[in-house]
Amino acid sequence: MSKKPKWVVEKEQAKRAAAAETVWLFGLHAVRDALLNPKREKLRLMVTMNAQAKLADAIEASGVEAEVIDPRKFNPPIDPQSVHQGAALEVKPLNWGGLAENCIGAEAPRVLLLDRVTDPHNVGAILRSAEVLGASAVIGTRHHSAPETGALAKTASGALERQPYLRMRNLADTITELQGMGFIVLGLDGEAEQTIESALSAKQHLPVALVLGAEGPGLRQKTKETVDGLVKIGAAGGFGSLNVSNAAAIALYASIAR
Repeated sequence: MSKKPKWVVEKEQAKRAAAAETVWLFGLHAVRDALLNPKREKLRLMVTMNAQAKLADAIEASGVEAEVIDPRKFNPPIDPQSVHQGAALEVKPLNWGGLAENCIGAEAPRVLLLDRVTDPHNVGAILRSAEVLGASAVIGTRHHSAPETGALAKTASGALERQPYLRMRNLADTITELQGMGFIVLGLDGEAEQTIESALSAKQHLPVALVLGAEGPGLRQKTKETVDGLVKIGAAGGFGSLNVSNAAAIALYASIAR
């Protein structure tokens, strides 16, 4: 019997690991939204009696059997410092599908791409803004980006259950694929010469993808070389910089046709 190539073995191992992966969500809001999401596979629900009362309607609607635990013995496998409010839910990560099915279809699609944004609180806040402002998807990478976690879900305040969050293998390839779909792809860079509004003048009706880099390093050189252009957020002040989640919200708003 011939030995499998190393790359085949590694691919099979990664597939098995992904199949076994679960996430613990915590906090009343995040748990409620996950319970009410029919697309979310729910595995185990731990609640205190007080949290059970507050989530009674969502628990009943989900059909999940809750484990009611004394608050003094409530110890789900999450960070002890997490503000869980007496509710924790083990789930499978959501599968949103592929790029085309999430990014094509809206009248003037807007997509946010994240280049090495690893802080779950930032990504959670970006998902929340993306949902409010009608983005088609938020896209990160499989490595060097924030995965689904309880902290991300809590910051997203329910948006994780409704806002497509895709994690692709290669960001540059994803940008190229979006360009092939007709998207204008713009990278945010504080040193850019043009603003988002000027770059999209008379083009706001077209599909637009905005790429944001991590705070500090910003966009990688490969990303800068792949996008259609670099833009900045027009600002009155001449100092400081915005948190990436704030920048994402402002950039998305500035790109919307009005």
